[in-house]
Amino acid sequence: MADEEEFHEEQLPLGGVGEQLRVAREAKGLSVAQVAAETRINAQHLGLIEAGKFAKLPGRTYAVGFSRTYARMVGLDEIEVADLVREELNIANAEDPRGGATFEPGDPARVPSGKLAFAMLFAAVLLMVGGYMFFKPYLAPGADLPALQDEQVALATAGADDADAAADAPAGGAVVFTALEEGVWVKFYDVNGSQLMQKQMALNESYTVPSDAEGPQIWTGRPDALAISIGGKAQPKLADELTTVKDVAVTAQALLARAAETSSAPDQPAVPATGT
Repeated sequence: MADEEEFHEEQLPLGGVGEQLRVAREAKGLSVAQVAAETRINAQHLGLIEAGKFAKLPGRTYAVGFSRTYARMVGLDEIEVADLVREELNIANAEDPRGGATFEPGDPARVPSGKLAFAMLFAAVLLMVGGYMFFKPYLAPGADLPALQDEQVALATAGADDADAAADAPAGGAVVFTALEEGVWVKFYDVNGSQLMQKQMALNESYTVPSDAEGPQIWTGRPDALAISIGGKAQPKLADELTTVKDVAVTAQALLARAAETSSAPDQPAVPATGT
């Protein structure tokens, strides 16, 4: 009977859930920086997860939620991983008198799906806007037209400023990307796929795209945190929100054309090109 128990113990997976995630990531040939860019989880938090130091994350909510996202990224069972993380947290907090039930986003038994939550939020916003528009004539009669005219003038002025900035930038000037936050992962490569630069840029760190690079392109998950200048003149960002952009040309001509196209349609948000 003792021999049978030893045999079953030998079949258990070695290491904790953090080590399983690390092994799965390495099996897919992914770096921590690449996982951070795709999942938008800080690289330091990923390091704590792989080391099994879940208690050092901002809270139980983040430990379980980040681990589920990580598991989905590397192809592991996210529900099983979340259960293992909860077990490790329960063991670590067994002596903590402040312990108790906590809310965990991403738990299918306790929260609605992302699509349902978004639909509920959208419906609430529509209801608020509709109520405001319905009662506005009674609260401020005759105030609609001037406000609308002011908004149209502001939009036209902003579009003209963007067009002027793009027109003033020299088409042959140096293209420079500058990180506006700490730890912005970015990769530059040419049209043949040869890497020009790949790293997590520090705050205010700049990179000048080589002028002799053949069809340079960019891949990053934080286009909103990268300032762009051509010949020393500021240009619009590739995007103003968190999104992944890939295979976007970053020659001076391509960036100027992109800025001109954006400024010609100020009422429509720019959609960054993403890789497939």
